[in-house]
Amino acid sequence: INGTGFTVRRSENQRVWMYRLRPQIAQAPYRSVPEGMWRSRFDDASGSPALIRLDPQPYPAAHRDFVEGFSTFAGAGSPELRTGFAIHLYAATADMVDKAFSNTDGDLLVVPQEGRLLIRTELGYLAVAPGEIAILPRGIRFSVTLPDRRARGFVGELYNGHYQLPERGLVGANGLADERHFKAPVASYEDRAAAHAIVVKQGGGFWQTTSAHSPFDVVGWHGNYSPFKYDLMDFACHWAVNWDHPDPSILTVLTGAHDDHGNNAVDFAVFRGRWDPTEHTLRPPFFHRNAAIEFNAVIKAPKGNKYPAGTVTFTPFLSPHGISAEAYAEAVASSEAPSRGSDDELWIQFESTYALKVMPWFADALQGS
Repeated sequence: INGTGFTVRRSENQRVWMYRLRPQIAQAPYRSVPEGMWRSRFDDASGSPALIRLDPQPYPAAHRDFVEGFSTFAGAGSPELRTGFAIHLYAATADMVDKAFSNTDGDLLVVPQEGRLLIRTELGYLAVAPGEIAILPRGIRFSVTLPDRRARGFVGELYNGHYQLPERGLVGANGLADERHFKAPVASYEDRAAAHAIVVKQGGGFWQTTSAHSPFDVVGWHGNYSPFKYDLMDFACHWAVNWDHPDPSILTVLTGAHDDHGNNAVDFAVFRGRWDPTEHTLRPPFFHRNAAIEFNAVIKAPKGNKYPAGTVTFTPFLSPHGISAEAYAEAVASSEAPSRGSDDELWIQFESTYALKVMPWFADALQGS
């Protein structure tokens, strides 16, 4: 599988050689299938500048597997033009049985919030729990089972390029996310002649074919175009300053470039337990308007927290935002002693230079924000 063009620079080339029992070309004709609530077109979405807060998403009453449980929150761009980014919520209650999925429209960054995911890819298994993330490159076929019988979380779909580690710049040689902490699967194959549904998302549409045998028959592979998992607790924060508050970009785990002027299609950041020794400033982030959207989600929170696990906040492009009046009063009254964020609390953020539009099924949240 070629994940990049044939003639890109060697340092940017991504490809994987797979040694499998049977060719995957032996399959029935494709037929179009319903797209559900996973969308890739945003003409009917809202571009309102209003802030949004969502309570933890409910689980569906009907059985839905990982792919069927997707609900697109917001997006911009076009998968056909390989430009853009979309954010999805998922809530699943069923395993994918004899079914594989391939998203040729973009890379998926999967962030479990509740419930573990056992992701079987063509290259092997990834066991991903809340507090970890998985990166599933475009075109790699996979299937998801639910060890805890249900699961929910968040997904960032990147249409242009691939997720990559940000340059460290003045941070230096160490810190942030390190290559050694990303884990790739080990080949794990099955030689099983049983019909499998193969669902492909391409150009925003969903297509299905049938394979007479398991698509997970790769006995060995080599290359760098691979799924990965990463434990967010391995992220090394940089935060100490002597005045003012650092930008959240210092907490970027992975990024996807939009241009060469510092505008990114996506930055994925993590807010984990850490010391905050900032002095000569108000400790919480200052009020601001950002030339990017901000999608924040609570992965883990102590019981009784104002923002329970699963809560989502969304700030549109250049909309004013900041801490609440209550949080402001607490910060002003607090001591000057350094504080440490709790390890029982974990937030993530998708930030994008695209002015993402919110899908119509979240209109109630938009009106009530």
